[in-house]
Amino acid sequence: MRLTHVATALAVILCAPTLVSATETAAPAQANATTPAVVNAPKTGSPNAGDLLFEQPQMKNAPPGSTITYDYLRRSGIAKGPFGAPLQDTITIKVEKGKQPDARDMDVTMFSGLNRRPAGPFEDMTGNPIVPLFLENHIMALSKVLEANPRYLKLAIRKGLREKATVTPIKVSFGDKDVDAWRIEMRPFEGDAQSQRMRGLDTLTYTFVTSPSVPGEIVSMEAASKNGEGGELLEEKLGYEQKAG
Repeated sequence: MRLTHVATALAVILCAPTLVSATETAAPAQANATTPAVVNAPKTGSPNAGDLLFEQPQMKNAPPGSTITYDYLRRSGIAKGPFGAPLQDTITIKVEKGKQPDARDMDVTMFSGLNRRPAGPFEDMTGNPIVPLFLENHIMALSKVLEANPRYLKLAIRKGLREKATVTPIKVSFGDKDVDAWRIEMRPFEGDAQSQRMRGLDTLTYTFVTSPSVPGEIVSMEAASKNGEGGELLEEKLGYEQKAG
């Protein structure tokens, strides 16, 4: 298998060039992002958010035989716990050589024990599967809570990456130094026609941090929302675990 169905389908839906309206019915030891450094964006402008997340050969700097580990956390303060009990776990990616120089074969373990989710394997893939896996898991949980069509949510996020994302150059701590990185932030459901049905989650803010200096390039991903009083509606995030090596 060249690419699993989940990665292919989600990447196509999020990054396809054709414009489709979103209103169409259908941890410690992480490489944590610092406050944006005083750095000028490249003269050619900041890169495209979708390109950074889906089009880069992110695995080229992940050596065959290595393992990439991400710490994961999901929790919510919504009454009656529609997102379930807080979940703190890990996602690991075992990396092996692919057929192409920048490609890798990958075996993913997504969570442990009863929390385990099917994922992969991924063969001869240049991109990091953690991106579509995180988003697919997030969208499926969100669609159940909101009783919404997953495709509607995917389209909103796709449109958000194209039209609402800000891409900022920052620095992140990696190893014993600070390295260049990009911070992507967007609020795809802000102003959505169906916002009144989203139980306050139309304020969801998505933040991604990528760096070519970090194996797999994905430093962190987060989807977070608070209510008007500052209460936590949802916090879902993962971060690259440096100590796991």
